Amino acid sequence: MRIFTVMLSIVAFLLACQPTPEVQIITGHAQGTTYSVKYWTDAESPDKHALKQTIDSELARIDSLMSNYRDDSAIEQFNQQQVVNQPIPLDKEILALLDVSAAVYQASQHCYDPTIKPLFNIWGFSKNQLNIPNRQQIQQALTAIGFDKLQRHANGISKTNPKQTIDLSAIGQGYAVQQIANLLEKEGISDYLVEIGGEMLVAGSKPASQQWRVGVERPLPDSQAVSEVITLTGKRPTAIMTSGTYRHYFDDHGKRYSHILDPRSGKPIEHNSVAVTVLLDDATQADAWSTALLCLGSEDGLQVANENAIPAVFYDMEDGEITRRESDGVKQSDAYWRIER
Repeated sequence: MRIFTVMLSIVAFLLACQPTPEVQIITGHAQGTTYSVKYWTDAESPDKHALKQTIDSELARIDSLMSNYRDDSAIEQFNQQQVVNQPIPLDKEILALLDVSAAVYQASQHCYDPTIKPLFNIWGFSKNQLNIPNRQQIQQALTAIGFDKLQRHANGISKTNPKQTIDLSAIGQGYAVQQIANLLEKEGISDYLVEIGGEMLVAGSKPASQQWRVGVERPLPDSQAVSEVITLTGKRPTAIMTSGTYRHYFDDHGKRYSHILDPRSGKPIEHNSVAVTVLLDDATQADAWSTALLCLGSEDGLQVANENAIPAVFYDMEDGEITRRESDGVKQSDAYWRIER
């Protein structure tokens, strides 16, 4: 019995002397912004340089499929074809994203719509130069908008209007985050924080069972203040995706034009919601839903979020002050996170 006790003490001592694993950090540039991958593992960690090369290669591959800023990307090749009622082949990954898009399009009262690109063009957001279109220009652009006007086929999509295009920018960043997370999981890494342009997916914990904590910035132009902190319990992966009007906009003669366009009206949104944060276990879904709910605004968006069990926090500007409203899903999912204000 004494020998057994001594052996246990030796084992406990040796375990206590083992150094705590350090969080590894990989950073880089992708999709016109920066990315950061933080991770750690108790097991033998993959070579950091090789892992960065794998991450960069995967992000470049996604860009070659979905970038609307590259004429040679798969999605732009589709956009350039002006044929109607004829299936245009598309990569299976793009088709899978369009299936996700179709579901969010229907559930969000058509506020999320990947065919919105003509509106970005006529309003000048594609070239970052405001152009206020007239009513006729808006109506003309709307003839090529409407996700339900595209026809899904087994291996492609057909157009009913030759001017129809697809823009995956409102879902592509979330998809890239999810793909990098999947890559880490394949490498045996289950504790990580993946972030691209402020959009992130968090899984597991930090070393020594410390919880990941994420700050949500105050949704005001040029503000770097943190409005609240989300602490993740690690019980499931959690994507934290925020869409906001305060990041990209134009001011013209005292009027502010948001880059969040409503595909139903053809105009920038004008309600009081300035940001929406969505928390889901899938980054692709979270990215699409944050855009959809911001387009809707808190008045309609809260109802849609509740109907679809989407945990979402709406930030509204009222009389110069930021107010917040939570969907039912935020309150019902407190086992996965805590929000501290």
